[in-house]
Amino acid sequence: MLTYKDSGVNIEEGYKSVKLIQEYAKKTMSEYVLNGLGSFAGMVELPEGYKKPVLVSGTDGVGTKLEIACKKEKYDTVGIDCVAMCVNDILCHGAKPLFFLDYIACGKLDSKVSADLVKGVSDGCIESDCSLIGGETAEMPGFYKEGDYDIAGFAVGIVDKDKIITGKDIKEGDKLIGLKSSGIHSNGFSLVRKLFKDLDMEYKGDAVYKTLLTPTKIYVKPILKILEKFKINGMAHITGGGFYENIPRMFKEDNLTAVILKDSYEVPDIFNKLVELGANKEDMYNTFNMGIGFVLCVDKEISKDVLNELRNLGEEAVEIGYVTYGGEGVCLK
Repeated sequence: MLTYKDSGVNIEEGYKSVKLIQEYAKKTMSEYVLNGLGSFAGMVELPEGYKKPVLVSGTDGVGTKLEIACKKEKYDTVGIDCVAMCVNDILCHGAKPLFFLDYIACGKLDSKVSADLVKGVSDGCIESDCSLIGGETAEMPGFYKEGDYDIAGFAVGIVDKDKIITGKDIKEGDKLIGLKSSGIHSNGFSLVRKLFKDLDMEYKGDAVYKTLLTPTKIYVKPILKILEKFKINGMAHITGGGFYENIPRMFKEDNLTAVILKDSYEVPDIFNKLVELGANKEDMYNTFNMGIGFVLCVDKEISKDVLNELRNLGEEAVEIGYVTYGGEGVCLK
């Protein structure tokens, strides 16, 4: 007779995984969480102080950056990427993250690996003041190869209805402020992996995979502080599709153009290295963040004040361009 374990699913390893994961999840719990892990569903009450609260949600994964983590058996940072990709997105509409759920799938469960993945998720949640209230770990032998892992996440945030940032106030003359990225973040790795065939090649005195696995920067805390002091007309998270696809997403009208001044900041060397290895230079701003992970659109009268405040908060921020009419989406100069 066959047991479930004989088919490739180790329930005992699953129990062990849950026990390890619970410790990381506990570190993220806020006063609004009504129950712990282990129930059939997570429960969060809405904070007080909102006149017309609106829930804002987003979901995303880490993509093929995970393959590098799996090959180098370094799993403790990609969970941060998973959180960042979700919370940075909902932040674009002015939402404060409330809670997060994750989904991990694998061919053969190793409780230490799954715990490392969730440690990253926990670290990302702590960094964004977000509670990890639940998730799922699926062992799927025959569907995923042994050693393969995938991770995805789902974030829910809250914002007052009259404070939702929709881009309706963006106009000609507005200034664009860019916040520096921590590196490649979590997009374009299908190309990155083809270019960096040797993950142990030396780059800046260390193996290049360590640079490639630098987690996506989370912008929640500084941006929420900025929103307390300034009226922000639009925001964009620079993810897959780079400048060309993401910056126009903040526009409510389709007759606007974001003019980006390429010489306004120094592009990190890792992107130059990609071009050196064979990446099409013309496609870089349409694939990668090119050193700018988040963009704010503000009235020109307050742009310097917003810049100074961001820098006071420890952010590397720079004015990277302006808005004009034309309907071109993005124009690089």
